[in-house]
Amino acid sequence: MPIRFINDEPALLITDKEHGRILAIADLHLGIEHELFKDGITIAPQAQKLFEKIEKLIRMTKADRLVIIGDLKHKVPGISFRELKEIPKFIEPLAEKIHIVLVRGNHDTEFKDMFRGNVEVHDAKGFAIGKYGFFHGHAWPDKSLLKCDHLLTAHIHPTVEFIDDFGFRLVEKVWVKNRLKEKIVKEKYKIGKRRKKKKTKEEKFEFGELQTIIFPSFNPIISGVPLNSKRRRKYIGPLLSSGAFDVRKADAYMLDGTSLGEVRKIK
Repeated sequence: MPIRFINDEPALLITDKEHGRILAIADLHLGIEHELFKDGITIAPQAQKLFEKIEKLIRMTKADRLVIIGDLKHKVPGISFRELKEIPKFIEPLAEKIHIVLVRGNHDTEFKDMFRGNVEVHDAKGFAIGKYGFFHGHAWPDKSLLKCDHLLTAHIHPTVEFIDDFGFRLVEKVWVKNRLKEKIVKEKYKIGKRRKKKKTKEEKFEFGELQTIIFPSFNPIISGVPLNSKRRRKYIGPLLSSGAFDVRKADAYMLDGTSLGEVRKIK
């Protein structure tokens, strides 16, 4: 399989003959402990643990590239003095081992000129490597990514909840996968509609398969809102709020590889 969930880890490996081995993760939210501390919640620093986990995954997968699909840091808006110091210290040693590609998330402000060396930064509209498109998910992807067979995104920190007969509740991180609805995407990007000024049809657009995977958060202290909860009424991010990605009919997979079937059927 060209795309493989790494067992028991919120990380994914793409193996492509032309583009090599790509390790992808999302939503590290470096510095969240400091923000929680200001609210009176004390949590041990996570940066070193996350660094060691990424190093281990790079060795294990023998990846050629590391793609971070947004929200490398946590503070928003702006950037703290602490982040200005700590984020380069986190990224630069990794960049000595592997080429890093970073997609800006909604938390990733003030990144200009922050990184040196083997680090490539893309804006929120994302980028493509062959037939694989990467974008964070708080904004619509670039139109060119719609030609990809596989879209890899994040932002919503997907989880599901399990409640037993006694009311005990367990929340687990999951991957969710579904194909984008081409009709809704066409309407958003005005694909196939006649132009007002020119009475010619827009050039025919060749869609890819649009198979879309939403990543769980890589940081272990970040969970998320259960997608199967009856209390859930609104979804964040344009793909979900527009209905282009039907999360209720999406297939969910636990980190250990267990297939849970469609989100709407998980109780």
